[in-house]
Amino acid sequence: MNVTIDVSSAINGKAGLGRFARTLARSIADQHPNQVHLFANRTSQSQIPPELAGLPIKMIRAGYKPWRMAVLLAQMAHLSMERYLPPGTDVYHATEHLLLPMGRAASILTVHDLIYRLFPEYHKKLNYHYLNLAMPLFVRRADHVITVSQSSKNDLIRLYGTPAEKISVIYEAAAPHFSPQPPATVDDIRRRYRLPDCYLVSVGTIEPRKNLTRLVEVLSILRRDDPALALVVVGSEGWLTQGFHAAIEQFGQQEAVILPGYVPDEDLSAVYAGALVNVVASVYEGFGLPVLEGMACGIPTVCSATSSVGEIAGDAALTF
Repeated sequence: MNVTIDVSSAINGKAGLGRFARTLARSIADQHPNQVHLFANRTSQSQIPPELAGLPIKMIRAGYKPWRMAVLLAQMAHLSMERYLPPGTDVYHATEHLLLPMGRAASILTVHDLIYRLFPEYHKKLNYHYLNLAMPLFVRRADHVITVSQSSKNDLIRLYGTPAEKISVIYEAAAPHFSPQPPATVDDIRRRYRLPDCYLVSVGTIEPRKNLTRLVEVLSILRRDDPALALVVVGSEGWLTQGFHAAIEQFGQQEAVILPGYVPDEDLSAVYAGALVNVVASVYEGFGLPVLEGMACGIPTVCSATSSVGEIAGDAALTF
């Protein structure tokens, strides 16, 4: 059986989705040599990550928005796009929220979350309208659906009436390199990223659902008793970030909030390990991978009890 995995998110630098796609593709390829091929829509900024080097990949080049519209229109018109995949594909796995319509091949769709439906105010309007129109269709047309948490499966059943037997829950896991780090390594990363001795860490793209505005307010309260405490927010700027930056100004935390931006995996373990506490304050996550990453690095985790975050934390974290 020949499996084609869409790794567009991995080569186009989409943080969590990209990590999911590249890790899944590499792991399956290692277990089933010569049966896994990759597919991607590349842009001018695309780069093949080291984990995928050497794997056969077929790429097309199309703009991000035109490609998404082409896929949706093809789905609506029942036109197969199988010709874009490597020849002989038996199963096509869409790892982000974009499902090419198939002809002969079976299709699997991974649904990470339904944030656009539950919290439309956290999305750009065009993206919200696209997903609200496209996702119900993609879910219906997929031969099988994977969710990364029971929470997301429940959302699909409740909001789209998807039959429970059509959905499999397959949890994610922290990558093996997330582990406690030697003090010398932590000290080196502190110097390189100019991190303080005492900090909370929050990892993820900066966007409204991460609840960082409230976290900055909490930081301002905690620093009344511990002025040396800081907050390190690891992640690229996402969308609708004005409220977060306004909160930093409003609560006077300009010196206490540190924004190193995106941190590569080889450094991220030590950033976690050097923190006092790992905080995942999100109001909603399809799967809160930073919960497991922080735990794997040996630091206490405090997280919200909402959606999948509380589900995966169980009784191993303090929740709110």
